[in-house]
Amino acid sequence: MVGVRAFIRAPSSPRAGSRRARLCSLTTADAEWTSRVKLETAGYSDSDHVAVLTPSIAGAVENPLKGLRLGGSYLVDAVSAASVDIVSTASKRWNEVRHAGALDFKYKPHDFGFAGNGYVSMEPDHRSLGVGGNFVLDFGEAHAHTATFGYSFAQDTDGRSGTPFSVFSRVVDKHTLSPGVTFTVDASTMLSFMADVMIERGNTSKPYRYIPFFASSSDVAVGASIDKVNAVRLPERALEHLPESRNRFAISARFLHRWERTTLRLLERLYVDSWGLVATTTDLRLPVDVTQRFRLFPHLRLNIQHGVSFWQRAYTLGADGSFPKYYAGDRELGPLRTYVLGGGGQVDLAGFTVSAQVDGMYTQFLDALFIQGRSAILCTLGVERVFE
Repeated sequence: MVGVRAFIRAPSSPRAGSRRARLCSLTTADAEWTSRVKLETAGYSDSDHVAVLTPSIAGAVENPLKGLRLGGSYLVDAVSAASVDIVSTASKRWNEVRHAGALDFKYKPHDFGFAGNGYVSMEPDHRSLGVGGNFVLDFGEAHAHTATFGYSFAQDTDGRSGTPFSVFSRVVDKHTLSPGVTFTVDASTMLSFMADVMIERGNTSKPYRYIPFFASSSDVAVGASIDKVNAVRLPERALEHLPESRNRFAISARFLHRWERTTLRLLERLYVDSWGLVATTTDLRLPVDVTQRFRLFPHLRLNIQHGVSFWQRAYTLGADGSFPKYYAGDRELGPLRTYVLGGGGQVDLAGFTVSAQVDGMYTQFLDALFIQGRSAILCTLGVERVFE
């Protein structure tokens, strides 16, 4: 499981004017380099006996007048899991550590610029490498609007724990195109649109995930227990088998409006892919400036998903004993709904910015074995310092 990190800051008011006007008003002293360091710890726990602890550190140096920024981050994911999927295969709780590092830069001296990034992530049985770039162009009156176009490439290598990648590995290549545009509607309102076209090639089937088969799909109900499944399943089990190509398409719209002390941040994302998965996500945040130094930000999120076309709660064999063309055991590929309710706060203290957030989540699995729902809690605590 990838660690989840959230450091939320209330955006500055668009009333301050265009980006160029703000930069031109800086003094010579303001043109010097500034730097920032952020420490954060995230913790996750759910009712399916999965726990994750993610400490991280990030830093950056930047010069606003030169339009230059250099940054980097490093995190560790410590995962402990004894989920129902693990228990159902008579496996014991497992513990795993992931290390991930990233570098990024941005150069935008005037209306046109470029940003780039790269990362590496390592686990005992998984390696991920990625690079990307993004062109940025300000346009329109007072250069208030921004167009972007990005491309990224990532390569994931899946293996088996304790086995060298040279002996067993599966490679998945991912290409992503991301055009977008942001409009400054007025001094207090911004509206942005972003599209993502993602092309994946390679075998993403998990080398540990065995799928049970049944004589009839009616033999097991939604959320059937491990004992019930084992009592009625056939002797045959097979490793998960997924298509080796996947094309993903997503479009997002983000609306931001600033009142005197409150900011509305609303995101809507629509997603569809070549496996037949369709999803919609709505995310609402409402940062409130309680005082000049203290902010609160409630958070609501809803995700509704229709499963992939080949999803079945209970897979059956053909009349001749043949297996289906594709079969998946990841219930995240099935139909589900996820609800998130939470929020946090941020306070400025003697040059430090301290933030904390708590999100409660509930996922309802509508057509899966072993489990019908999963509740979870995600907590983050961050401290940031800016040096001028």
